Amino acid sequence: MSESDTRFHIGQIVRHQLFGYRGAVFNVDPVFQGTEDWYESVARSRPPKDAPWYHVMVHDASHTTYVAERNLVADPEPGQIAHPLLGEFFTLFDGTRYIAGDHTH
Repeated sequence: MSESDTRFHIGQIVRHQLFGYRGAVFNVDPVFQGTEDWYESVARSRPPKDAPWYHVMVHDASHTTYVAERNLVADPEPGQIAHPLLGEFFTLFDGTRYIAGDHTH
């Protein structure tokens, strides 16, 4: 599976449908890559493991989240986010999404 087979892409601004936070996608797994223990304790809505999962930098926070595709929507107002890791993955915000530097995808 390539990134083109996923609903969201690296650099895209998304919103979590259940918890409402905004963030930037910085990595995509074609299927769930976490542990069974993590899934049992954290993924309470039991999203499918055989669909894409996203690593998301949470706006105005210092942590990241790991989210199933079905729990995300494209942010209708994709403004910039504030996160300490942004510069590690992206070099530019083009007005709607972040662009990765040469050291990433």
